[in-house]
Amino acid sequence: MQTESLPDIHDPSGFVLLSNYVPDALQEMRYATAFNFVGERIDGYDLPLALLTRPAAEAVRAAAEIFRQRGFAIKVFDAYRPQRATDHFLRWLKDARDTRMKPWFYPDLDKAVLIAEDYIGRRSGHSWGSTIDMTLVDLRTGRELDMGGPFDFFGDRSHADFVGNLTEAQRANRRLLREVMLSQGFLPLASEWWHFHLAEEPYPHVCFDFPIDASTVHRLETALPQILPGFPKKWD
Repeated sequence: MQTESLPDIHDPSGFVLLSNYVPDALQEMRYATAFNFVGERIDGYDLPLALLTRPAAEAVRAAAEIFRQRGFAIKVFDAYRPQRATDHFLRWLKDARDTRMKPWFYPDLDKAVLIAEDYIGRRSGHSWGSTIDMTLVDLRTGRELDMGGPFDFFGDRSHADFVGNLTEAQRANRRLLREVMLSQGFLPLASEWWHFHLAEEPYPHVCFDFPIDASTVHRLETALPQILPGFPKKWD
């Protein structure tokens, strides 16, 4: 009996740049900056670009069109995440003295409980390549919709079903994001209102570890004529 071989975790050939599928998507890739819960650029995020598997990018494109018709653009905080980035998170967790970003991201929690309470895992579905962290921006004002809590906040108000002191408008914004993403084949994460993964993802449980850097981007752009017929060849 022939068994299917697992993909090479260092090979990005099954991935695409989200910007080639959703050109108007805003990208604020937090882990390529110092404004995240660690407080420094995270390993593997050499460029602030969103990568996804092709099926996930196609599904995000369909969702983005629905949002666009309703007057919104999508804003992406994270997508594909190299395993080395999660390893960086785990090293940070071991340093009890490093709490420089606590006031912004986990003001009510001790850093030591972030794994025990499932805020940070030893492996991440983001590394499978079909997960996106996102919000919405009003096309009229250019402002993010108020979701009642910021991206990557470790606490109850980040839970998708949190009611607490959320206003009706904040609850409605969360519902809009969730309902459209679910309609295009994504599933939510109960603890994070911004997190969605493709139900039929092509590489479940495969933790890829290629960096988001110039070499990876060049490989993906070189493959574009086969992925998107008629795409202009701009990299020569």
